[in-house]
Amino acid sequence: MNIPAFLVLIAFSALMCIRSEYREQKIFIYIFKPLTTIFIIFLALQTDGFNFFSYKNLILAGLVFSLFGDVFLMLPKDRFVAGLASFLMAHLLYIFAFSSQSGFHFSWWILLPLLIVAVAIFNILRQGLGKLKIPVIMYMMAIIIMAWQALEWWNFSYETRAIFASIGAILFVFSDSVLAIDRFSKPFKSAKALILLTYYSAQVLIVLSTVNFG
Repeated sequence: MNIPAFLVLIAFSALMCIRSEYREQKIFIYIFKPLTTIFIIFLALQTDGFNFFSYKNLILAGLVFSLFGDVFLMLPKDRFVAGLASFLMAHLLYIFAFSSQSGFHFSWWILLPLLIVAVAIFNILRQGLGKLKIPVIMYMMAIIIMAWQALEWWNFSYETRAIFASIGAILFVFSDSVLAIDRFSKPFKSAKALILLTYYSAQVLIVLSTVNFG
């Protein structure tokens, strides 16, 4: 099976997951939420990444931890901390992956807007975090560094792969920000669709950063 076919499967599964969330059909959520990520993992296995083998392995490992996070967050008993820890590991792996391509760089003009966004989101959340303040701060630091290093890779190389990684990383920040606001501050109806669409799009784009575009 080729990449376009897997993209169709991912899109179908993601839409079924969103539909199931709004219809509160738990059995279908349990099927399609992890299945979408599994399809993304298989997409990564299809990509022509032989020249970037270690990079691809880091991305695959990050996807596996993301799958664990998906499962923890959808279970009926609240396992938010376990889900947070799983995605934290995924972001650490993505940081290593992105920085392995051009080195770990430190451009304040790239980092500063990300920090401003992080502080703004935290100010919205902090009243509702309770005992989760420290874990959430640690997670926010990881995802901001992940997006920062993806953008640094793009800034220093202008590779097509880096563009995919950067857009994917920014979408991941957006998805998690919406999830956090919906969970800890102000729930809103369109949150589930925004979270899942941007999350799955982010993962697909990060996977496409393993493709050798020549």
